[in-house]
Formats: sequence, C-alpha cells, structure tokens
Amino acid sequence: MFSRSYTNLLDLTASYSFNLSSVKSFPKVMTVAGVLSDMDSQNTNAHNTYSPASPSPKVPQDRTIILSHMLPLHAKKDEATGSWSFTWDETSLYLQIKDGLPKPMEILYIGCLNADIEVAHQEEVAATLYDKFNCFPVFVPSDLERQYFDGFCQHQLWPLFHYMLPITSEHGLRFDRSLWQAYVSVNKMFADKVMEVISPEEDFVWVHDYHLMALPTFLRRRFYKVKLGFFLHTPFPSSEIYRTLPVREEILRGLLNADLIGFHTFDYARHFLSCCSRMLGLQFKTQRGYIGLEYYGRTVGIKIMPVGIHMDRLMGTLSLEETRVKIDDLKAELHGKTVILGMDDLDIFQGINFKLLAVEQLLIQNPSWIGKLVLVQVANPASRHETFEIQEEIHSTLKRINDKFGTSGYKPVILIERPLSHIERIAYYTIAECCVVTAVRDGLNLIPYEYTVCREGSSSETESSSKVLSSKQSALVISEFIGCSPSLSGAIRVNPWNVNDVSESIQSALTMPIQEKEMRHEKHYKYVSTHDVAYWVRSFMTDLERTCKDHARSRCWGIGFGFGFRIIALDPSFRKLSIDHIISAYRRTSNRIILLDYDGTMVACNAIDKTPSSEVISVLNALCADPNNLVFIVSGRSRHVLHEWFSPCKLLGLSAEHGYFNRYRQEEEWKTTVQLTDFSWKEVVEPVLKRYTESTDGSSIEVKDSALVWHYQDADPDFGSWQSKELLDHLESMLANKPVAVKSGHHIVEVKPQVRLVCLFSKKVQEC
Repeated sequence: MFSRSYTNLLDLTASYSFNLSSVKSFPKVMTVAGVLSDMDSQNTNAHNTYSPASPSPKVPQDRTIILSHMLPLHAKKDEATGSWSFTWDETSLYLQIKDGLPKPMEILYIGCLNADIEVAHQEEVAATLYDKFNCFPVFVPSDLERQYFDGFCQHQLWPLFHYMLPITSEHGLRFDRSLWQAYVSVNKMFADKVMEVISPEEDFVWVHDYHLMALPTFLRRRFYKVKLGFFLHTPFPSSEIYRTLPVREEILRGLLNADLIGFHTFDYARHFLSCCSRMLGLQFKTQRGYIGLEYYGRTVGIKIMPVGIHMDRLMGTLSLEETRVKIDDLKAELHGKTVILGMDDLDIFQGINFKLLAVEQLLIQNPSWIGKLVLVQVANPASRHETFEIQEEIHSTLKRINDKFGTSGYKPVILIERPLSHIERIAYYTIAECCVVTAVRDGLNLIPYEYTVCREGSSSETESSSKVLSSKQSALVISEFIGCSPSLSGAIRVNPWNVNDVSESIQSALTMPIQEKEMRHEKHYKYVSTHDVAYWVRSFMTDLERTCKDHARSRCWGIGFGFGFRIIALDPSFRKLSIDHIISAYRRTSNRIILLDYDGTMVACNAIDKTPSSEVISVLNALCADPNNLVFIVSGRSRHVLHEWFSPCKLLGLSAEHGYFNRYRQEEEWKTTVQLTDFSWKEVVEPVLKRYTESTDGSSIEVKDSALVWHYQDADPDFGSWQSKELLDHLESMLANKPVAVKSGHHIVEVKPQVRLVCLFSKKVQEC
C-alpha cells in the first residue's frame, strides 16, 4: 500500500514491483573518483544540507545532455541473426539540435528505443549506441512502459494538455495513481542514467516534453547546481483545466526545479505562470525583457520561443532532381486544377473534418470552383489514440462531397492515408496554392513553416523564371489555436469550429491579388528562414547559460521531501545563523535589545488565527523577566490589536503601525514619534478604498490611526493584482499634493503620512 501524497520519491518508485536488477548499468563516462559517492552521502540527509561552492574537475570540453522520451534513432532487427542495427532519425528534432550548438560541443542523448530489446542484448546494444552515436538508452520493462507511456502520458497528460477532460468514462481515462506511480518510476530511471554520465557543474542538461516533467526534481535533488533546462512541446492548459489534475502541484514543483522552462507561445507561458500563482502562490517578474519566477531564492527563467524548421535539410531536398520530377508529375496529374493542401496527423485534435465541411460549403456557395478546385488532404496515421471514429467521420464527409460535386474525371477531395516520403511532402507543398490548417489544438505545427519555404523554392530554381514566379507567392489559412499562429501575422487566422468562416477565408486566400500574396509570403519567409531550429537552440542555450551564471558563487541548501523538495539559493555573503553563537553572545552581554517581528515570524502568514499562542506568550515573558533585556514587538498592526493580543506580557515593549506608536511596557501610555494633526486625507481616500473593495471580492480595508490599508490576499490572484495596480495609480495621482505616501506591499496597498519616524528607544540602544 503506497502513500497517496507520495512525500518520499524513493518509497514511491520502490513500491512498483518490477525487477531492475536485470537492467545492467552502463559504465560511467566521467570516472572522477568520489563525485557520485559524495552526492550519495549528501542525499542521505537532504533536509537542511549545505552544498559547498567547490568546483568539480574540468571535463575535456563543454557538453550538453539531451533527454527525450525516445532517442533520435531507428532500430532494426535482423531476424536471421538476431542482431540489431541502428541509424539516425534525420526527421527528429532532438537530432537537429546539434546544428544550433557550437561544433566543439559534445552532445549526449538519453532516451528509450522504439524497439523491445531483449535483456540479454541490452548491454551490447548500450555499448554500440555509445560508441557509434553517443546515445545512452534507458531500458524500461514493457509492462512499466505501457503504464507510463500508453497510460499516464498518452491517456492522461496529453488529453489534458489539449483541453480534453475525462468527464465520463467514454470521454477518456480517469486518473489512476498506479499510472502516476509508473510515470515517476520511469522518470527516476532517466535520472539514474544521467547520474552515470554527468559532470554536474560543467554539463548542460536539456530535458524535453511532458514525458519527463518529474525528472528535474530527481536531478536537482542529487546535483544542487546542475545547469538544467526544460522545454514543453505541447500546449500548457489554462489553470481552470490544469487544476483538475490530482497531481497538479507535484508536476509544477517538478518543473520549477529546472533553471529555465521553455514554451512555444506566450499563451502557454501565461497559463503556466497563472497556475504557479493560483496553486503555489508564486509571482513572476520581468526584468530587461526576461521573465522570471522567484522560487525559494532561485530565479526560474521562463523562455518563450517557438521551434523552427531545419532549413538546410528542407532546401537540400528541394534541390534534388527526384523532387523536381515528383513536382512535375503532380502538376501533370492535377493540371488545370487549383490545389489547396491539408497535411495533418490523423488524431482527434487536427480538425480534418472541419476542413472538409468548409470545402463543401465553399463549393455550395461558389459553384464556379466545381471542376477546378481540389483539396489534397494527407492524413498521417497516428498512434496516440483510437482513430476509428475519426476515420469513419472523415470518410462519410469525403464520400458525400465527392458524390455531390465529383464527376468521372474529377474529385474535389483527394484523401491520402499513408505516410509520405520527404520528397512527396515537399512536392505537394510546392504545387499547392493554399495551405489550410484547422487543428482545434496543437502545440506548434510546423506545416505552415515548411509550406512557406517550399513555395519560395530552392536557389537552383532561379534558372527558370516561371518556376520562381509560381513559387514566390503563398496563402495560409490557419487555426488560431495552434502554436505557430502568433508568428505568422500574414496568415488568415480562423476559428475551426466556425465552418462558414473557414470557407470564406479559403475563398479570400484563393482570390487574393497576386501582389498581396507575394507580400504576405515574403513576410512569412523572412521570419521562417531566420528563426530556424538552429536559432531556437542558440536562443534557448544562451538564456540557460545566463540563468545559470551565478550557480558557482551561490550557497545552496536542499530542503523538503518528495516533490516538495526544493533548493534554497542564497547570496555568497550569507551566513547561516548559529544557535550556539547566539547563546554565547547572549550570555556575554549585560544589556540587550531584542526586536521581534510578528506576522511571518511568531505566527505563519497563512494562519487563520493570528493571535499569539500560549507558547509564544510564555517565551516572551521569560525574555522580559530578565532586567537586562529590552524586548520589543515591531509590527504594522494597530496599537489596539497589539495591546489586546499581548496583554499577558506586562513588561513587553510594543511598536505599532511600523513605529508610529510605541510604549515600553503595559503600564505606560502610548507615545508617538511625530505629532500629526492633519488626517483630512482619510476622508478622500476611504471612499476610494470602499469602491475598490466593493468591486473586488475577497478584499478588505484595515483602518489604523495613522494609515489606511487595502488588503487583497483573499481575492482572485490575477484580479486582485490588477486592481491593486489600478488603485495605486489612482491614489498616487489623486494625492500628488498631499503629505502622504502610497505604497504597495505583499497583497496590500497602504496610504500613510509622509514623515520620517524617529526611533523612540534609540537612547536605550546607545546605552546598551
């Protein structure tokens, strides 16, 4: 029976009953004596442990470790001999990352293989992959892989991140903690593999996608100063959707153990920041164009940069003779037809049927296109979910359109349900007058980028002016719900659910003046060609290096357990307060002044009951009983509240309203450091605060003798923050000529006299 809270990660992974002893570890690449064992000893007492700033031995050159669920490899087994052969997957984004990194930099790949390697062959395969490809495979037992990937990743995370909730059993798989347990177990296996090869203070580690969101916690737990980046390639849902996930905080805290978190669009980053604010109480800040989240002294960077395409690979294929032949064949086959292209995976989020319905509507409203317009729809077979219902719906719509508008020599819709070669894809891109993407949700979608480049043509095509003329213009109709939409400002953006709007947009794209098509195309091509995959890699790694530049000089402590583990990062000049030193200094002195804060010190900030406990009262009375002590509570609270709360402490000094009212002991009268008689500004401010309180649910007004405070801690985090900024501007402009100061603090806006308070007990300090 395992704990539902999973506060201990090791217990969680250990509770899964699969045999890891048969999975042999690969020999460590970095064999620096003592490094890993030192980390092991540190980890045995993670709570309140100090990580020294001593550097580890230098590696021969900089390295980047790329972690993804699957290695960028193709695996093939020789059935006759039983041996395995491997080749690079040239289409894999993770392989293309190397083109954006400096040439001398070594790249290590860690991930699973898309093949079931027998246990007896795993050690041999691992050695081969390291020798030939610099790859380190993670061998996950098949039953665990099924629960991890097919279970938690594909049936819980992936639908949720695409805004699909399992409201009923027919609409998806309900949350299953055993699948979450499998997810954590596999993430730990990845962390174990990293530990075999990493030089923690030299290497950069780049983790990719939603399959490995728990991994940063495992790595940070072992290596406090690891330079760790994470990039999410799917959408990140709004807080209203994400908060339905039972392990929502665990995943957020897992990601926050990275140094830099990357997203394709601002919307995805905004949703992540909103989740951190609403569920963890964290606030972000912007500085010099960068976004950062303050997390226990560490600044976790937020990177917004969509992935680009591999320009060299695309242009190289465009210039091939085979590609030209294929293009000529398609032009001959579709001679006299205006081609619009759809290139989608066959899954529930690509909205293929919306596209078919829009074409049907277009032919109904514009009969002149009948016999001339052809939609070529490529539906790549997908492996994520069952696609029978989608295929059935698409085939039904396709048959209706072709039966209604087709003739013996003409079909308005051509459906291709097989994977296309790279040459075929490029050929279809090149001949299409318009590319249409109607996905209802997609992380990025590179199809519009590839289409734009193919319509530009290769440099070798400059010899043929007719080819250049036909390729230098393009038209894009794309869903506003895909990640590439914000970067293609010249595209016609549509709501795919609005079939009429999609139909009209296709008509507009096809009938657009040539000059406008050329201008839009030129704008898109300039962006796509300069923001390729190499640019994306360089941009991310530059920001990761900037975010980690202070790692070597910072002091770090690891605290917490399980996914509550986090690193406390402090300035190098920070010294931990020693209780022994305090006791020694206390005993050596004969006159002492002790100034104590209240909220957040004697009582938790989030406590409902703010009154001091009997234990606090007892400790204060013990301190005050020593005639050599002068003990003061310094607080922003009113004198009436402090008097009521600390009435049992007869000898305790109180400083209320941040020093405006003071008294040495209970028998004395309250004294003010500055005599103020003009509080007429309150009559102007209070009605304004009441108006904002009425319009901001959860806010309140605190009336003090010297100040007025507007609290919004219990309001909606986003709305309260917006209202506080508006209120701050409102009051500053209204009170510009008044002798008051308007200040914002932690969930408060305060108005108080603009005076300098003199410490009433400064004379006592001098005596001490």
